Amino acid sequence: MNKSTLALAVAVGVLAQQASAAGFIEDSKATLGLRNFYINTDNRDGSGANKNEEWGQGFDLRFISGYTQGTVGFGIDAIGLLGVRLDSGGGTNGASNNSYGGTVFPSESNGEAVDNFSSLGLTAKAKISQTELKLGTLQPKNPVIVTNDGRLLPQTWQGGQITSGEIKDLTLVGGQIEAVKGRNSSNNEQLSIGGANARTASGRDSNKFIYAGGDYKITKDLTAQYYYGNLEDFYKQHFLGLVHNWAIGPGVLKSDLRYFNSSDDGANGHDPLYYSSGNYSSTSNGKGKVDNNLYSGLFLYTVAGHTFGGGYQVSNGSSDFPWLNQGDGSSNYTITDMQIQKFGRAGERTWQARYSFDFAKVGVPGLTAGMVYLRGDDIDTNRTSTAAAGNNSTEWERDLTVGYVVPEGPLKNVGLMWKNATWRTNIPGVRSQDENRLIVSYSIPLL
Repeated sequence: MNKSTLALAVAVGVLAQQASAAGFIEDSKATLGLRNFYINTDNRDGSGANKNEEWGQGFDLRFISGYTQGTVGFGIDAIGLLGVRLDSGGGTNGASNNSYGGTVFPSESNGEAVDNFSSLGLTAKAKISQTELKLGTLQPKNPVIVTNDGRLLPQTWQGGQITSGEIKDLTLVGGQIEAVKGRNSSNNEQLSIGGANARTASGRDSNKFIYAGGDYKITKDLTAQYYYGNLEDFYKQHFLGLVHNWAIGPGVLKSDLRYFNSSDDGANGHDPLYYSSGNYSSTSNGKGKVDNNLYSGLFLYTVAGHTFGGGYQVSNGSSDFPWLNQGDGSSNYTITDMQIQKFGRAGERTWQARYSFDFAKVGVPGLTAGMVYLRGDDIDTNRTSTAAAGNNSTEWERDLTVGYVVPEGPLKNVGLMWKNATWRTNIPGVRSQDENRLIVSYSIPLL
C-alpha cells in the first residue's frame, strides 16, 4: 500500500466516526453530469486509417461533502465515471497496438472499442482556517499541471495537494502526483512526456511529480504568478505569469503574459529512453534532453458582447515544450493549446487571432460563437545523413465553436456545442487533419 492510499484509508476511518457532525451533511452537494459526445477526425494524405470516429454517453456523478465541526474539519469527496459506447465507427476508433485505446474508449486486445468503461475516485480532505489538504483523486489546474476534459470523461490524478489562502490576496498551492487515469481509461498509469511515452518495452515513466506555486493579487486588476513543477527523471519547469485587466473606453483589455523555463532532470539528461521529442541538435531520431524556453502574450479586448484577441508565442531551445503527457490525451497551460494541436514545437514561432460573440447582447441569451486562427513557423525538423536539421516547417489551425445553453423552461441548462477544427502542416511524415465534435450536456443537482 503506497503512502497516499494509506493516508486516505486513515482519513476515511476518521470520517466514519464523525460523519454525523453538523456541517458534513448540511453543506454537502451531489450532481450528475451527462455528456453525449461524438467525434469525427479526417486524416488527410499519407497512409493508415483515413477516419477516426466514435460516439458515446458519459455519466459523471460527483459528491462533495461539507466539513465536520471543530478546529480541524474533515470531509470526503467522490467521483464516479461511466462511459457507454454508442458507436465506434465500424472499427475506426483510432486504436493501435501501441496506443492506450481509441479516440474516446479503451480498446480490447484486438483493437475494438469496449462496450463501456468506468472508475471511482475518493478524496479525503481536511481544513483548518483557510488551508485545505486533499489526498486521493485530484483534478488540479495550474500552470504546471492541467486536467484534460476534452473527451467523454475527464482525466483524474492520484496524489495529494494543499491549498492555502491565509495571507490576504495570496493563494499558495503545493502537491505531489503519483499516477494519472486517462480520459479513455479505467486504469491508473505512471507519468511521462512526449518522446518517452511509448506503449512498448522502450517506454519510460515516473511516479513522482511535485509542484508548488502561488497567485498574488497585486491590485484588483493585476495578478502575478509563479509555479514550479518537477517530473522526476524527466524535467524541471519554472513558470512566471502576469495577468492585467484594464478598462479602456466601454470595454476591458485583458493582457496575459507567460514564461516557461524547462530543463532536463535525472535520466533525461543522459539516457536516450527518457529523451524528449523535438530535439534535433545532435541526433537523427529527433529526441534529446529537455531544453526549452517558451514566451507568450495574449491580449483580449471585450466590448458589448464582442471579444477581439491576438497573441504571439516563441518556443526557444533544442526540444519541444514539455508537459505531463502519457500519450492518451493531455492539456497544458499555453495560449496555443487548441482543439487539435499545441503549437509548442522546438523553434516554433506562433501568432494567433481570435474573435467571439455573446448573443445575449442582441437578445439571444445562451448562444455564443467564436473562432481562433493560429499559424506556426520556423519549426525544427530532423537532420538526415545528407542534410542538416532544418527549421522551415509550418503548421496552421482554425477552430470554430458554436454553443447554446437553454436559459429557461423545462430544458433549462441543457447545453449544445459544435466544435470544428482544420489543421494543416508540411512537417515531414505528419498527416493534416479535419475534426468535428458534437456535444450535448446536462447537469442534474441531486443534493
